[in-house]
Amino acid sequence: MRILLTNDDGIRAPGLEVLEGIARKFSDDIWICAPDEEQSGMGHALTLTRPVRLLKHDDRRFSVTGTPTDSVTMGLRKVMDGPPDLILSGVNRGANLGDDITYSGTVSAAIEGALAGIRSIALSQVYAKEGLGNGVQFGAAVEWGERVLAPLLDTPLPKRTLVNINFPPRPGSEVRGIRATRQGFHDYSRGTVVEGRDPRGFEYFWFGLDPIEHTLDHGTDLEAIEEGFVSVTPLHLDLTHHASLGALGERYES
Repeated sequence: MRILLTNDDGIRAPGLEVLEGIARKFSDDIWICAPDEEQSGMGHALTLTRPVRLLKHDDRRFSVTGTPTDSVTMGLRKVMDGPPDLILSGVNRGANLGDDITYSGTVSAAIEGALAGIRSIALSQVYAKEGLGNGVQFGAAVEWGERVLAPLLDTPLPKRTLVNINFPPRPGSEVRGIRATRQGFHDYSRGTVVEGRDPRGFEYFWFGLDPIEHTLDHGTDLEAIEEGFVSVTPLHLDLTHHASLGALGERYES
């Protein structure tokens, strides 16, 4: 099995090393193409206004001066000599749960893989306390990564479908199991905006990461993580709200 690894935390991120360890449980044919720097929150952005450069670190390890989407595109078109059987994105430092997946570069890298017709899976390690930096613990991902991936490798998935995995913020020995879940939704107002002044006296704003309240609807990824389970959520790329087509069609009938 040929596996392409990517992420949005960058080529030097600890989570990418964790992901490589998980991937090598299944194959030695591992390729890596990830952003050269952190690209968290970039969503499905594609670089169009400047050139993207490809940096070679060794024969099967590359980085790009662009987004997670750029990384998958370059991995498929310029790095590998043939398509992979599987794309794994992560292990992200932080949650990608509920409607936050729309911001996620980790999930968007898997989206790009799914668009290319390749089985694609995003993996994220939730953590409970902000400000940990590289001190985030990936124990749950390390211990449960192989167990959660193995059933997915031969599970039939429809076209343009991907899987979003989140590991709960607790030691691997305390994880209660794995749940197949649906996407939850947060109760927004979106987090804080932190104000400050730089050393030259100019005002700046920084989006904060304060916890956002959410309702733990039954069967959601949010509920599973809160209760200490690994969440496994299938996602699809058809954003059409089919139930509204009929009503809208009536509006435009001549």
